[in-house]
Parts: sequence; structure tokens; C-alpha cells
Amino acid sequence: QVQLVESGGGSVQAGGSLRLSCAFFGYSYYTYYMGWFRQAPGKEREGVAGFDVSGRRSYADSVKGRFTISRDNAKNTLYLQMDNLKPEDTAMYYCAAGAGVYYGALIAKSYNYWGQGTQVTVSS
Repeated sequence: QVQLVESGGGSVQAGGSLRLSCAFFGYSYYTYYMGWFRQAPGKEREGVAGFDVSGRRSYADSVKGRFTISRDNAKNTLYLQMDNLKPEDTAMYYCAAGAGVYYGALIAKSYNYWGQGTQVTVSS
């Protein structure tokens, strides 16, 4: 069984930065492809950043150049560095892990396990 626990959310002003962390509890972390998703009120969950099965990074167009995904396999932790935040980045952010059928790094149905989320609020 896999458990994911996010942390690092908060409230910042536009232009600020936050670093999200996702702790992975389970076995063989390095075998999972990992990603970050977000969901704003009244909107569908969208992929923000992820590692594909080959370890390549993918980003949503809306965050390219501002967000950076990384992982530390020794610490079983996934990160999302978010810089130059904008009010439209306000959402609940979720960490996800997958090891089954792969549809794409930013496709929610690729992932088997989800964290509870951490709230990010960006004010103008």
C-alpha cells in the first residue's frame, strides 16, 4: 500500500514562491512515476508537472518556465518548486504516484495513488 503526504502549501502574493513536498510511504518509490496535479474550485483537476516512465519531465503550458518538478529517490520525496506565482495558480495541489497503465505524465488516470492535497493561495 502507498501513502502520499503533501506539505508546503500556503498563501503568498503574486510573484512569490512556494515549494511543495510529497512524502511517499511504501516500497520501491523509485519504480513509480510521479506527478503533481491541481484543482481550483469549480474546475476539473489538471496535470501540472510529472515524470514519465523514462524519467523525463513534463509541464503544463501554463506553468512552463515557472514551476520545476524534482524527486529525491533517497528520501522518497517529490518536490514542486513554484516561482513567479500568479493568482490563477490558486488551487488545491495533489501529489500522485503510478505504476500501472501509463497514459501520460499529466493524465490523471495514469495514477493509482493520490495524496490529500495542500492548498496554495496566491493573492494579487
